[in-house]
Amino acid sequence: MDIGIDLGTANTLLYVRGQGIVLNEPSVVAVKEGAGTALAVGTEAKQTIGRTPGSITAIRPLRDGVISDYEAAEEMIRHFVRKAVPGRRPRTRMVVCVPSGVTPVERRAIVHAAQRAGARSVHLVEEPMAAAIGAGLPVADPRGSMVVDIGGGTSEVAVISLGGIVTSQSLRVGGDRLDEAITNFVRKEHGLLIGERTAEDIKLAIGSAWPVPGDDALESRTFTVRGREKVRGLPKTVELTVREVRAALDEPVEAIIAAVHSTLEECPPELSGDVMEHGIVLTGGGALLPALDLRMASATGIPVFVADNPLDSVALGCGKCVEDFDALERVMSAA
Repeated sequence: MDIGIDLGTANTLLYVRGQGIVLNEPSVVAVKEGAGTALAVGTEAKQTIGRTPGSITAIRPLRDGVISDYEAAEEMIRHFVRKAVPGRRPRTRMVVCVPSGVTPVERRAIVHAAQRAGARSVHLVEEPMAAAIGAGLPVADPRGSMVVDIGGGTSEVAVISLGGIVTSQSLRVGGDRLDEAITNFVRKEHGLLIGERTAEDIKLAIGSAWPVPGDDALESRTFTVRGREKVRGLPKTVELTVREVRAALDEPVEAIIAAVHSTLEECPPELSGDVMEHGIVLTGGGALLPALDLRMASATGIPVFVADNPLDSVALGCGKCVEDFDALERVMSAA
């Protein structure tokens, strides 16, 4: 049996050959102190974040796109594979997507965790390549295609041609950093302490990278935030505006755009012309931040498009490699 895994900092997606994407759950494991196994994994575990007693810890096994807790990552992969493919099953071949900037040590950690979770063989594919394949870009053609994949832990920027990555940047800034920026802003400007789940809710509700043309309703929206007062430690409520949240997100958004600029500067002139003609494609959960495409297009002078299914692009690209191992071997040889 062949399985593709988009092992993300925020969510993990599993693609089973012949079935498509069969699982999409948060990359979270709840562990009891002193216990050898996880109490909960995935959606059930995420509900415990910020709400656990002292004896239980909610762990995110991946940080910045790489494994930070080896044992929890192994347990999480094993749990998801069993859930996606219940019953008895032979040892599987796994295709796992990894950030382009991972070190050899980090690559070995991912391979070993997958093997311990039941993989017979493990193939690693770089996330920007998988994202480009999943977004339907002509990666095998002698034409430059540019993809910006903004995940939970990393943002991957790459120019691809003839089945290989010509130039790329792997930036450890993603959805988590956006949430962190909101948390810091609320603490500094309003003296209010909030958790990561609340910060994520704020981002999804009223976050944006630029004013959205013609959407006056969005600009006037507010979000009621409840948390703990920094000084007195008492419960407190404040109203956040769209402009405040946009200001909070400015620094990480600018870092992503700077990575795009840097990648374009290193791109061969012929391929730069292709990118100018065909544009930049955004994938990943961060691509859904309203008006990010408009801000990036204004900063680069290049058309920017959001993929049809940005959240699943990496998993779908990984799945195409699973369905056609010949294509996978071409990608591996070009990497």
